[in-house]
Amino acid sequence: MSAFFSARPHRALSKGFYKDPDFDYEVRCLLGAVAYGAGEVLATVDDVGDGDHDHWFRAWHDLGSRVRAAAEREAAAGRTVTASAAYLRAATYLAVAVNAASGLQSEDRLTSTFRLQRSSWEGFVDTTDRIIERVSIPWEQDTMPGWFLRPSTDPEPRRTLVMVNGSDGATSGLWHNGAAGALARGYNVLLFDGPGQQSMLFERGIGFRPDWESVLTPVVDLLLGRSDVDPARLAVYGLSQGGYWVPRALAYERRFAAAVADPGVVDVAASWNAHIPSSLMTVFRAGKKEAFDRDMALGMKFSSSTARTWAFRARPYGETGYFDTLAEVHRYSLSRDELSAITTPLLVTDPEDEQFWPGQSEQLAAGAGGPTELARFTAAEGANFHCQPLARQLTDARMFGWLDSALS
Repeated sequence: MSAFFSARPHRALSKGFYKDPDFDYEVRCLLGAVAYGAGEVLATVDDVGDGDHDHWFRAWHDLGSRVRAAAEREAAAGRTVTASAAYLRAATYLAVAVNAASGLQSEDRLTSTFRLQRSSWEGFVDTTDRIIERVSIPWEQDTMPGWFLRPSTDPEPRRTLVMVNGSDGATSGLWHNGAAGALARGYNVLLFDGPGQQSMLFERGIGFRPDWESVLTPVVDLLLGRSDVDPARLAVYGLSQGGYWVPRALAYERRFAAAVADPGVVDVAASWNAHIPSSLMTVFRAGKKEAFDRDMALGMKFSSSTARTWAFRARPYGETGYFDTLAEVHRYSLSRDELSAITTPLLVTDPEDEQFWPGQSEQLAAGAGGPTELARFTAAEGANFHCQPLARQLTDARMFGWLDSALS
């Protein structure tokens, strides 16, 4: 009997669900978002082979569509509690399908899938018993869509958390990545699509901006015009690539009382450079645009999936050529002066096995000019990998524990 129990351990969690790193990470994110059961997620991936991008897209699109149809039936019957939960699940699954469109031969289904995903999120907004107000945020010559969430109808000024998404995260993903936790703790929450994010990109064609203070300053202006926002207890949270945008804005926008970067990002391009052969990076750094574009185009011919992923990732940066795109990405970095100009109290998450910007959380925490705290997350806690996908409640506990103290 003892020999039986000394057999090799089952390492599903540490070895991963797929060899494909994108598939594996998405499954971890989905499981981390599940509140009452992971059956739908596990049943969906059960039949999808490693690296089968077409099947991966269809699986999540079909699941999201089925759940959305169920949500609509429940809403029509007046069962809004069940409907709102189903709408949110549908939005979560369809968000995976939106990103999965980058692996398809054609992007013809990208816009229609995004609209289905976004309307599922709006279905949740319309049916939930949570207090959610749609807002329009003035921004330069345009506006940004936003959603202002309140924990109760009490009009008193409250602590308020602004949530800044990453490069390709769905707005609905912010719900389980901090918004629900904030509401439960009595915070107001503002969600929004910034330039290059979601509707701003897919429907308006507006790309990223490195100077995120130009985005967050009008957000602060809007919030400080509300009587239910306490101007002295305003915080901001940046998820994934938002871990660059938030610190960048803090170097110039000083009205936040506290901030969280999850994780810290000081040089966005590092995640791109790591996937380009060093010989080609030498050509890029030498400024040889024609040679770099030629060699990159040649390399992309050997991997159609890599070429499609590049096109999807490059789109928000607004450039077409390989050299120009990478040069634009390199603008998204924090200088030493900008780091030292950050005086807002800052919490920086630092997960073990960070796969996109390893070591940059420590760089941000060490370089910031104000008080900083590094929150480490480990594999032993089930909290490793980028943004702790399987440990979001643990992230909430540490983040809001710190924010409660910083805003008290």
